[in-house]
Amino acid sequence: MTAGPAFDQHLIDSYVEAGWWGRASLSHFVAGHAARRPDAPAYIVADGLRADGLPAPVLTWAQYHDRSSVLGAILAQAGLRPGSRLAVILPDGATVHTAFLAAEKAGLVVVGVGARAGSAEIRHLLGRTGATALLTHEQFLGRPADEMVAALRADGLAGLRHIVVPDLLAQPTSPVLIDGVPAVAPGTPDATRLLEGRALGPDALFMINSTSGTTGLPKCVLHTENRWFYFHQLAVEAGDLTAADVFLGAVPAPFGFGLWTAHFSPGVLGSPTVVAARFDVDRTLRAIAEHRVSVLACVSTQFIMMLQAPLLDELDLSSLRVMFTGGEAVPYARAAAFEDRTGAKVLQFYGSNETGALSRTSLTDSRERRFGTAGRVIDAMQVRVYDERGAPVAGAPRVGIPACKGPATCVGYLDDDDANAALFTDDGWMLMGDVVEIDDAGYLRVIGRASDIIIRGGKNISAPALEAEIAEHPAVDLVAAVSMPDEVFGERVCVYVTTGGNVPVTLPEIIAFLQARGVGKEQFPERLVQVAELPRSSGGKVAKGALREDIRRRLAAGE
Repeated sequence: MTAGPAFDQHLIDSYVEAGWWGRASLSHFVAGHAARRPDAPAYIVADGLRADGLPAPVLTWAQYHDRSSVLGAILAQAGLRPGSRLAVILPDGATVHTAFLAAEKAGLVVVGVGARAGSAEIRHLLGRTGATALLTHEQFLGRPADEMVAALRADGLAGLRHIVVPDLLAQPTSPVLIDGVPAVAPGTPDATRLLEGRALGPDALFMINSTSGTTGLPKCVLHTENRWFYFHQLAVEAGDLTAADVFLGAVPAPFGFGLWTAHFSPGVLGSPTVVAARFDVDRTLRAIAEHRVSVLACVSTQFIMMLQAPLLDELDLSSLRVMFTGGEAVPYARAAAFEDRTGAKVLQFYGSNETGALSRTSLTDSRERRFGTAGRVIDAMQVRVYDERGAPVAGAPRVGIPACKGPATCVGYLDDDDANAALFTDDGWMLMGDVVEIDDAGYLRVIGRASDIIIRGGKNISAPALEAEIAEHPAVDLVAAVSMPDEVFGERVCVYVTTGGNVPVTLPEIIAFLQARGVGKEQFPERLVQVAELPRSSGGKVAKGALREDIRRRLAAGE
């Protein structure tokens, strides 16, 4: 299979010489922590319980190192050859990170699949990546995982191996099953011997995950570890991170945000990370207080839900000093409220699963900079701006489509020449799908999305720009603007909103609010649908494809 544009050795060496990349993989850092502080916690499971009801919330660094070696050896004994693709579908927790590390030690490439992925997405990703084995828990979304595997085999993946792993903390004595047969687990010394010469280097392909796009089947993104080691450096500088920090990662592990916040940064620093299988507002807040979390990583939706929770003002959250968010626009008023009520500074990166980061905010930025922009562009990422003809934009401010080329980018898309052609410029810069403005101080502000435009009667309406305005309404928590078909205008604007306590809000109220804020009449929505929650894609972003289908259904039904 082709992999897209690869990093050549000259580029790798230049990044290493600059100090952006290194020569050691994550397992090297984990082994060091295990040797120096074997009993210190690596992963803490919020409200974790064993099968016998006893608390078992901690995976130590020694256990993380040893159990990943044993699982890696089991995978090797099962006949999975170096370079094979191992699909992993596990909920967030200590086990999924142990599985990723085990695959690295065994020389296997992880195909990271979201724990809530649908059957069509799973079939597509496994088939597209050539995965030869699938690793799951015994249950998947409340059903036996064997049933899913049987359906995948019947649908053309006849040779797919099925590896069932227990929850390493909840079921510490349960065996690993290989196609239903318990595997013989080697001791740690034997596991180390079995893994000799197999481990992946930091420049090798270590993971293929998917875009969290809102429509169609996802593309497969190729990752090296070194890109995330560089991202880790950016985060350390932005948030003044140290080994004394305690992380809480609320974003799914297979995706970029979840990778650096719960797999790489804590793994390099030796910091404990609090994880849970599902995001729950009250459990998250209690975990912050109980485990003295200092670094929280979550998307905007999650911290807005925390703001609504009565527990926010009842618990001691004084340990929390920084919250990293991203993946969606950061609403100014909500971010300011989070800072005021918790004392934590709100920071963000601007980028994507493909690009990594183009800009970032930091602790030294003013509140206006941190919430009014997406931060200062990162010099090493060589950020350019292109106009609609594809020509670079000079001067300041620069307005257009941003692109980058540097140590945080992925390799490209797997086996997809058309997608890679759209992702890269002819001279190798990786494009974003947004329209941005970069001011003379180097701060970047997203002003629209090239692929998220509603065209009403020939007028282009930026959905993100309209969403940012409506998000400031005091009753609105979350908003998504989508197109709805119209025989006269082609498309009209429909907005979906959620409100705190499901307090009713009407379209005339929203229009009056926008008018008072000086928003032009041509931007006004023409339909409002209030819902209890917005649908989400596997990566946690709003699933706008589902909303477009919903409004079409409503129109067809005459609602």
